[in-house]
Amino acid sequence: MDQNLYKFERKLWDNGYKNVAGTDEAGRGPLFGPVVCASVILPHDFVLEGLNDSKKLSEKKREEYYPIIMEKALAVGISIVSPEEIDEINIYEASRQGMLRAINDMKLKPDYVITDAMPLDGFINIPHESIIKGDAKSITIAAASVIAKVTRDRLMYEEDKKHPEYEFKNHKGYPTKKHLELLNKYGIIDGYRKTYGPVKKVIEKNK
Repeated sequence: MDQNLYKFERKLWDNGYKNVAGTDEAGRGPLFGPVVCASVILPHDFVLEGLNDSKKLSEKKREEYYPIIMEKALAVGISIVSPEEIDEINIYEASRQGMLRAINDMKLKPDYVITDAMPLDGFINIPHESIIKGDAKSITIAAASVIAKVTRDRLMYEEDKKHPEYEFKNHKGYPTKKHLELLNKYGIIDGYRKTYGPVKKVIEKNK
C-alpha cells in the first residue's frame, strides 16, 4: 500500500480532525449524461491494497473496490447533476454543486473536507483544502473517485440498454471518434449536454 496516499489524512488526524471527507467527481468531459460526485469518510485504519485514482484503475478493479469502500467507509455521499443543470450553470459550477451535495448527503458531518482541485471557499463553513491531482495523492479522495466513477459508469450502461445504437457502454459519453460518428448519424437525444461544442454543431447542422 502506498503510504504517501495517507499523508494528508494523517496530518489532519494528528491535528485533531477525526472525520476527514474526500470528495471527487466523474464525468466532466463527456458530451452525454450527468456528472456524478461522491464524498467519503474513511476509518483511520482503512487499508485497500492498490487503491488509487480511479482513472489509473481498470474497470474490473474499480468494480472490485466499490463494495469494499461502501462497506468499510464511515460515510458515503453521492450526488448526480443532470445534463440540463450542467447546461444551465456550466460544468465547473455543476461539479462544485455536486460535491457540496455529496458532502451534505453523508450521514456523518465531516470536520474537514479535502477535494480534488475544487476550491470551496465561500461555499462551506467546514475547514477545507483543494489538492491538485488529489485523487492520486489522497486515499480518501481516491476512494471518492472510485465511487463516483463506478456510479456514473453504471448509469451509462443503463442508457446503453435504452439507446444501444449510441454505444454508450463503450465510450461512456466521452467524445471519442466513434461516439462523434454516431452522434452525427443519429442526432441529439435527451441526455446530451447542449452547450458542449460537438453537440452544438449537430444541433446547428440539423436546424
